Amino acid sequence: MELDELSNAIVLLVRAGVFMRIAFCLFRMMGDEEERPMYQKRAIHAGVFYIFAESIWQLKDIVFYYYT
Repeated sequence: MELDELSNAIVLLVRAGVFMRIAFCLFRMMGDEEERPMYQKRAIHAGVFYIFAESIWQLKDIVFYYYT
């Protein structure tokens, strides 16, 4: 039970961190036009990281469901 709670906490931290990173990048893009491409690229990378992280957690759940 503790391992499941820990993995849920990590998932929530990853989600919150990615959304905060994207929000930060969007606010920085609004403030400075010269650095807009850099922050746009960083926001896209954060979104890609989020997709990979969610995919990994879903695969973990599928494997645990299959073998237990």
